[in-house]
Amino acid sequence: MTTARELIVEADGGSRGNPGPAGYGAVVLDPVTGETLAEAAEYIGVATNNVAEYKGLVAGLTAARALFPDATVHVRMDSKLVVEQMSGRWKIKHPDMKPLAAEAGRVFPAGRVRYEWIPRELNKHADRLANEAMDAGKQGRQWEPSGSAAALDAVAARNAAALPPSGPPGDATAGAARARAALATRTSGAPAEAVTGSADARGDGLFAAEEAGASSGDFEAEAGAAAPTGHAARVLAPTAPTAPTAVVPAEPSATAAAPAGSAAPRQGWAGPDMGAPATFVLLRHGETALTPEKRFSGSGGTDPELSAAGLRQAEAVAAALAARGTIQEIVSSPLTRCRQTAAAVAARLGLDVQVERGLRETDFGAWEGLTFGEVRERYPRDLDDWLASPKAAPTGGGESFAAVARRVAATRDRLTAAHAGRTVLLVTHVTPIKTLVRLALGAPPESLFKMELSAASISAVAYYADGNASVRLLNDTSHLR
Repeated sequence: MTTARELIVEADGGSRGNPGPAGYGAVVLDPVTGETLAEAAEYIGVATNNVAEYKGLVAGLTAARALFPDATVHVRMDSKLVVEQMSGRWKIKHPDMKPLAAEAGRVFPAGRVRYEWIPRELNKHADRLANEAMDAGKQGRQWEPSGSAAALDAVAARNAAALPPSGPPGDATAGAARARAALATRTSGAPAEAVTGSADARGDGLFAAEEAGASSGDFEAEAGAAAPTGHAARVLAPTAPTAPTAVVPAEPSATAAAPAGSAAPRQGWAGPDMGAPATFVLLRHGETALTPEKRFSGSGGTDPELSAAGLRQAEAVAAALAARGTIQEIVSSPLTRCRQTAAAVAARLGLDVQVERGLRETDFGAWEGLTFGEVRERYPRDLDDWLASPKAAPTGGGESFAAVARRVAATRDRLTAAHAGRTVLLVTHVTPIKTLVRLALGAPPESLFKMELSAASISAVAYYADGNASVRLLNDTSHLR
């Protein structure tokens, strides 16, 4: 006979690519002693972060019910989307989410489950299980409970959190090694790896905006560019059934910055509190050899490394971001200059780096490597057309600003859905950053030519659940002085 009691369920899910190879983890804990009662993890094939998170929730609730069917359950997750939807505050409209939410709602009566959002560092046990499942799937095998170190890691993390800090703020040798290893093995077209976060940045740490200059004149714009399924669970109390194995189809990209079910953007400050926004800290990479000469350098040309000056800039911005302490995730353009800049920051913060191809720069076609004056001399008519219309592409099949805006907007929507309530560093280029700022302000395309954006500068935009965006910073270079 079971005994009515309270249980804690912590769950998480991740996707290395979003959509990409995905997995989830869930743990059932005793709320008094913190003892681990059950663990579950599964590699689920190609899916999105949200699908994986919902599947982790279902597995955690199922394991809790197997232990104590009459229990009350306190669910803790770092997914704002899942917590708000399951609490009934956000509507669920996406067809992939509805059946998973319904399945989670059937495990226990609604009155016996409450949901709480927690920062990622408090959800490390479930996060580690999800990553172990994805690692196993990558190797073509099932997650094995006997091989899991998630519980030990969670205890170590709690113990470490209780110790006084030592060494420079945010300095983490292990994080640097992970970042170097991840970046060294990726190609620009490879799917992004899951991000293993650390410190909670509730963060508005970036407030004051520098006064932007007039037209930047900077046309260097530095452009870029299925394993078997298997599920297993470890129960450290009575045996819990495992959730069914499933291969989930890729979720289509979001079409708006707001989570599913949110209303049209509300103007002004009125209305309900929408919770913490998804905040994108926008970092332009450091200088390359082409930067001082203001040459077009995009995804269609060479892939230059940071110069000596650029490496110094990357270290300076890394130190500044570590001192602010607000970054929770790092996402980078696939091009070398951005990945080098991201690696410097990751080394300081102890974070991994996710590569996102949607953050690459414009393809400048035949203009790659040329100065503005050289383009004017060789392709005057094409340049005039490009300056006059966002639909005009550079000579030789490059990307128009309109095409880049569509790509950047789609990337923004994917990332805001995946990182609701979190502060994410996007290491990217001139045009993607200016485009994100332009779209947030509702400014016309010609505003791209009226923003100054220096190498290794920081800008910031916050995206709220109701679809509104707030530009918080533009072209901050104080860390370079």
